[in-house]
Amino acid sequence: MLNVPRLLRVLLSAVLTLLAAQAPAQSYPVKPVRVLVGFPPGAGVDITTRLFMPELGKAFGQQFVVDNRPGAAGNIAAEIAAKTPPDGYSLLSASAPIVMSQALYSKPNFNLERDFDPIGMMASAPFILVVHPSLPARSLKEFIALAKSKPGQMAFASTGNGSTPHLSMEMLKSQAGINLVHIPYKGTPQAVIDLLSGQVQAMFANTLSVLPQVKAGRLRSLAISSAKRSAAAPELPTVAESGLPGYESGTWFALLAPAGTPRDIITRLNAELGKIVASADMKAKLLDQGADPVTMTPEQIRAFLKNELVKWTKVVKTVGIKVD
Repeated sequence: MLNVPRLLRVLLSAVLTLLAAQAPAQSYPVKPVRVLVGFPPGAGVDITTRLFMPELGKAFGQQFVVDNRPGAAGNIAAEIAAKTPPDGYSLLSASAPIVMSQALYSKPNFNLERDFDPIGMMASAPFILVVHPSLPARSLKEFIALAKSKPGQMAFASTGNGSTPHLSMEMLKSQAGINLVHIPYKGTPQAVIDLLSGQVQAMFANTLSVLPQVKAGRLRSLAISSAKRSAAAPELPTVAESGLPGYESGTWFALLAPAGTPRDIITRLNAELGKIVASADMKAKLLDQGADPVTMTPEQIRAFLKNELVKWTKVVKTVGIKVD
């Protein structure tokens, strides 16, 4: 004969267990959320993150606090994020260099595919090849000709060894057959400062960081790295159409969580990010900065990251760069 009270106790216990498991995700967040950024204030990923986090804060009723941990082309912040508890209270705002680190280091301190769960994409941005106004080159063709006439005498800045701007210039050097001296910096702001003062002659930088300087006439833009011209600077030719067919580079900005973060939390964050990206206000802000709004599901981001890893691993092997 069926023991009804005992069955009721078992069912009640199962229901309570299920509710307890769901409660953290449903009540999330109950305290401020830390968002790690691997580059200093003023870098493209920092600018984008600071556009989005106040909006996420409004949506969730808690602060999403940006925590800048610059260094090692973003690897310091990524390593910290990978080792934090997967509870949704420490996230990583990542950009393209996180992929490069997997190809550049023989023993990276984190595994992008194993240690992180994608949340959502925020934006993408091409790079602009910018030069100091004193440089007698007003097109990519003239820049290449000048570099060939002065092998090893012109210097370019980057945001660090193995960073996307660094590899983007190495790819251009390889295709154009030129020799430039690489000067690495800890981030875009420091590199741009030395470019503005003429300490270095050129650099690839994302549109968010240098487009205002170009518009003000303090830097000269020669070409854009995307496959197609950008809506933010439609008059600027692509590197490919300027004489190096097939050339394409750029960066993107995505929110990641430590692996094992509850799926409900990731789903909620992705949904709110999607709403923010789709808003007319955010679209206008991103386009004004030279970035394109982008939305992806976590699954789409995971596939995208795999493709990026294959692409940049080939570049690293072709150029022969190793950081360690």
